[in-house]
Amino acid sequence: METVIPPSPPVLLPISGSLVGFPVRRVYCVGRNYAAHAIEMGHDPDREPPFFFQKNPNNLLPPGANFPYPPRSSDVHHEVELIVALRSGGADVPVEEAVSHVYGYAVGIDFTRRDLQAEAKKAGKPWAAAKAFEHSAPVSEIVPAEAIGHPANGNIWLKVNGELRQQGDLEQMIWKVPEIIAELSGTFTLAPGDVIMTGTPAGVGPVRRGDIVTCGVDGVAALSVTVI
Repeated sequence: METVIPPSPPVLLPISGSLVGFPVRRVYCVGRNYAAHAIEMGHDPDREPPFFFQKNPNNLLPPGANFPYPPRSSDVHHEVELIVALRSGGADVPVEEAVSHVYGYAVGIDFTRRDLQAEAKKAGKPWAAAKAFEHSAPVSEIVPAEAIGHPANGNIWLKVNGELRQQGDLEQMIWKVPEIIAELSGTFTLAPGDVIMTGTPAGVGPVRRGDIVTCGVDGVAALSVTVI
């Protein structure tokens, strides 16, 4: 069928060591998945069913691009996260089969308009304006799982202008990657091209124009972004 306007091009993420790209279908995010971060945000860290929100595929910012400080906000925070890219999916995926659906991993940043998020929380409104804005999710190259396996532990960190701001370990995730995939697939039917941002450790904080933000998950990937 022809279209009345040109269709949007697919969002493609680079793959380490490859000339082909990873096409993104959806972007899911896990909220408060590290106990220390839940505490710093004023919430109970006890294990409870995870909750999810979404960003848009075209919110992803490929490596090498700058992060434009967004309008209508004066308090934008960094949140470093392990990213999971799916090669297949389904509904009600069993935990023991979950990682078989993973194509690879990356590191990314969930930039958040914290002031807009606080206003939305107070009013009981959605977080879309705080989370799903343009360029809000810088992401590294995707590293195939066949090259690195499925990391269950490892240092996750973020620095601003060389100063360490966030540091944790993947094993500190309240809900591990297989559990996230299984739980998410009970609410949504997952599919090839889905990307999952798995939560952030403690230490989130503001960025300013001119800041250089570097982050990584040891053994997976690293990323550098300049705030403009």
